[in-house]
Amino acid sequence: MLQFLFKMSAGATAAAAHGLYYGPDPSSQVACTIGGNVAENSGGVHCLKYGLTVHNLLKVEILTVEGERLMLGSDGLDCPGPDLLALFTGSEGLLGVVTEVTVKLLPLPERAQVVMAGFDSVQQAGDAVGAVIAEGIIPAGLEMMDRHAIAAAEAFAGAGYPVGAEALLLCELDGTAEEVREYIEQVETIFRDRGAVSLRVSQSEAERALLWKGRKSAFPAVGRISPDYYCMDGTIPRGQLAHVLTEMQRMSAHYGLQVANVFHAGDGNLHPLILFDANVPGEFEKTEEFGGKILELCVAVGGCITGEHGVGIEKIRQMAVQFNEQELAQFHAIKAAFDPLGTLNPGKGIPLLKHCQEYRSLDHKEVH
Repeated sequence: MLQFLFKMSAGATAAAAHGLYYGPDPSSQVACTIGGNVAENSGGVHCLKYGLTVHNLLKVEILTVEGERLMLGSDGLDCPGPDLLALFTGSEGLLGVVTEVTVKLLPLPERAQVVMAGFDSVQQAGDAVGAVIAEGIIPAGLEMMDRHAIAAAEAFAGAGYPVGAEALLLCELDGTAEEVREYIEQVETIFRDRGAVSLRVSQSEAERALLWKGRKSAFPAVGRISPDYYCMDGTIPRGQLAHVLTEMQRMSAHYGLQVANVFHAGDGNLHPLILFDANVPGEFEKTEEFGGKILELCVAVGGCITGEHGVGIEKIRQMAVQFNEQELAQFHAIKAAFDPLGTLNPGKGIPLLKHCQEYRSLDHKEVH
C-alpha cells in the first residue's frame, strides 16, 4: 500500500520498485493526477479485469465545504456505515476537495503478453470482443482502435500496427505462465474465427510495452492528422458495439466530419475523437452537435453519457436525456447534503430542474 499524491506516473514508478502496480493503468498517467482520477472515477487500459478507480481505492481524505477534514474508507477491506467512498468517487468536485488518496496496489503478474489482431471491419472486431468475453476469458485489457487511430498512432509510436486494417484489437492476458499460454491459444483461435487478417503476440516485455505505447499515445497522435479534435466519452453494452460504431460512421458522413475511435472495448467505454478545424466558421458548433448525438445514441442503446470523463458543463444537456426529474432531484439532494449553498463547482454535473424541460424540448430526432 502506497499513497499516490501527485502525478500518476511518479506513483507508478514508486510502486514498480516494490514489485507492485496500480491496476487500472490510466493511459494519460504521464499527465493525470490521482485526485483527478478520483474526481472522475477514471478507468484505464487494464480496467476490464482490475476495475475503475473506485475498485482500487482504500481511503480518501477530503475537506468539506465547511473546512472539516474527513476520512472516507479505511485501511481494511470494509468499514461500517454507508459507502461514502463510492459516493464521493466520480463526484467531480461537487461534494468536497480531495487532499489525500490511499490506493490498493497489486503484485506484478508472473507473465503478461499482448495479442494484436487486425480486422477488415469494425463489425468483425466488435464481434471478436464479445466472443472473448462469452468464452469466459477476462483479459487484463481489451482495446480497440479504428483505421484513423491506427494510422495516427503508428506514425507516432512505430509499434508495428497493421495500418491497412479497418480495426485493431489489443488483448492482454496476464497471470501465471501456464494460464497466459492457454488463454493466448484460445484468443488467437477466437480472433481467427472472427476474421482476423493479422495476428501478433508480444514476445518480450519491451515489445508488450511498445504495443501499449501506440494505444496510450493515440489521443495526442491524432493531433498530427487534424488541426483540432473533440474527444467524447460514453459507455454502451458490449453487444451494441458494432451497431454503435456503424451508426457513428453514418453520422460522420452526415456531418462531413471524420471520427477516430479509440476505446476500452472490453467494457464498452467509447472515446470517439471528432476531427475538425476550429478556423472554419461553424465547424466547432457542428462538432458539438455531433458529439451530443453520439451521447444520445449511447443512451438509446442502453448505455450512458459518460464512462470516465465526467459531465461537467459539456454534457449537462444530455443529463436530461438519460435521467428523469425524480433521479435528478435525488442528485440535487445528495449535493445539498454535502454543499447546501452550492459553493463547490457550481453549475456543473447536475442540470437545474427548471432547465430540464427546456433540454428535453430540444430536437433530439435521429440524424438522417
